[in-house]
Amino acid sequence: MTKTLVVMGQGYVGLPLAQAASAAGYRVRGYDITDSLVAALNAGTSHVDDLSDADVATMLAQGYAATTDPGVIAEADVVVICVPTPLGDDGGPDLRAVEAATTSAAEHLAPGTVVILESTTYPGTTEDRVLPILMTSGLRLDDGFFLAFSPERVNPGFPEYGITNTPKLVGGVTPASGERAVAFYSAFVDTVVPLSGAKEAEMAKLLENTYRHVNIALVNEMARFSHDLGIDIWEVIRGAATKPFGFQAFSPGPGVGGHCIPIDPNYLSFQVRKTLGYQFRFVELAQEINNSMPGYVATRIGDLLNEQGKALNGAKVLLLGVTYKPDIADQRESPAVPLAKILREKKADVSFHDPYVERWRIDGAPLDRVPDLDEAVATADVVVLLQNHRSYDVTGLAARSTSFFDTRGVAAGESTHRL
Repeated sequence: MTKTLVVMGQGYVGLPLAQAASAAGYRVRGYDITDSLVAALNAGTSHVDDLSDADVATMLAQGYAATTDPGVIAEADVVVICVPTPLGDDGGPDLRAVEAATTSAAEHLAPGTVVILESTTYPGTTEDRVLPILMTSGLRLDDGFFLAFSPERVNPGFPEYGITNTPKLVGGVTPASGERAVAFYSAFVDTVVPLSGAKEAEMAKLLENTYRHVNIALVNEMARFSHDLGIDIWEVIRGAATKPFGFQAFSPGPGVGGHCIPIDPNYLSFQVRKTLGYQFRFVELAQEINNSMPGYVATRIGDLLNEQGKALNGAKVLLLGVTYKPDIADQRESPAVPLAKILREKKADVSFHDPYVERWRIDGAPLDRVPDLDEAVATADVVVLLQNHRSYDVTGLAARSTSFFDTRGVAAGESTHRL
């Protein structure tokens, strides 16, 4: 008998999960509250970088359907919640989407359903926030329903690791719930790793992202004083990376973007402060350093113009790549936005080019991509590489620039200045 999966949230986490489960033989229903998104998916149009329209068409042929009707939950053997958890005004995660999805699940929950939360959040959310809502269904844990947490590990823009070949952590609220969740993922994930509980799985996700956040901050700070000391940080990293043990290379940049790095570690910092009454100092310091990088880049741009005898006021600054990662269209928390704001405040004439973004918004104001990249490069006082998209001929762009500021350490040449 074909089992039914309902994935709540059809974004960059939920849609790839729906794809993998569809391919494994599940009857998948993708639930989302956005009418236009559901209509597009049912018409075979993808809005996620890592899935093409052809991928969605294949899913539809396999029986997938998107819907805005929460009633489909009543048919589900498994419900996976993959909704956003942005930062709230208090610095903690905004759980309104999680609570709304869980409430919908509780209203339609059938006996025996396995419910899994994948949305990143602070430790204790699954047990303290999700479980009580599900119990309003009148069903009991491990009798009427099963509950677990499994952190998403989607890495947009890097197709070598997807749902099936990235190890999946699973922590049940109880051992019986954990076993049911492990059995579900084992149908289409190569390696499933059971953890002792939901809190451990929630914390593991935050450890992964905090590790990256802190190490990026470390190398960002080293990049700044290395420049002042006349040391090429990129050569330093290249040399250190030859050590076969005890070192993992991280690269500096104009800031950090996406959901995972600038947002997720703050969940843990918030919870530690709220619950235990003291600071998670590594995270708060890393946040301070990484958040300062757009301002530092703006200062370096001003210094380069000064060397040319020009002021930042009125200078033509062309930004290349405004997404938060290379080779995708995702702009969430991109450091290009605060950099552009700073440059505009200093009266610079800011333009941009990105092969994945036709219209960019800065403080709500739209800005169209330059129509002719070569012409824009030739007329700019400074060209700034923020994101190294593969389609960019960085060497050629640098050679044609009056001044080329490379924040990614990939360019060379007389006109090139590196972070």
